[in-house]
Amino acid sequence: MGQILKFPGQASKLGYKRVKKRKDPAENPDQLHLFAQPTAQILQFVPELSRFEHALLLDVHGDPKAAELYAKAIEEHDCIADAYCNLGIIESQKGSTTKAFDCFTTSLKHDPRHSEAHYNLANLYFDLNDFRLAQIHYQMAAEVDPDFANVYFNLALVQVISNDPRAAITALSKYQQLVPEDEGRKAAELLRNLEKSLAAAQKSRLGSP
Repeated sequence: MGQILKFPGQASKLGYKRVKKRKDPAENPDQLHLFAQPTAQILQFVPELSRFEHALLLDVHGDPKAAELYAKAIEEHDCIADAYCNLGIIESQKGSTTKAFDCFTTSLKHDPRHSEAHYNLANLYFDLNDFRLAQIHYQMAAEVDPDFANVYFNLALVQVISNDPRAAITALSKYQQLVPEDEGRKAAELLRNLEKSLAAAQKSRLGSP
């Protein structure tokens, strides 16, 4: 049997991810431009913030009124899935686990491929020690947004807890590929521990009768 892995001090779970303003839908490359695009610089007027954007602005600055504005955004059908997701983070920070769970799952009802909601729900399950469901939602978040680095780090922690070091090594290696070198160092000690565990397990199998 391989050695039991020890978590290095810096290997704590990475936190929740707030939804930022969504990008405009991508332009259809097959669409014909019947009119020439103007080349002269045009003065751009800043439009009034939507209810969701206003809530997000307050949220980023830690204003408690953000929760009220996210709720109004939901009532007005403005970025419903995003608003529920960010409201879930606020509820989790307040310690309202049930409300946070409701927000994240409702976000997914409105958008089943909402990567931040999957990731944040996985974090909630992680905190509740439900590592099976945490792993499922981390994997779904990674499938929707394969360039989101933090999901691979947290996924690796769950896989370590689930005694799947090979999968954890793969996830941590992916994390290191996606982040700057200085951020990747937080995974280095855990990777070394995983590799030692695999080597010990292999040596134990070879020595077995």
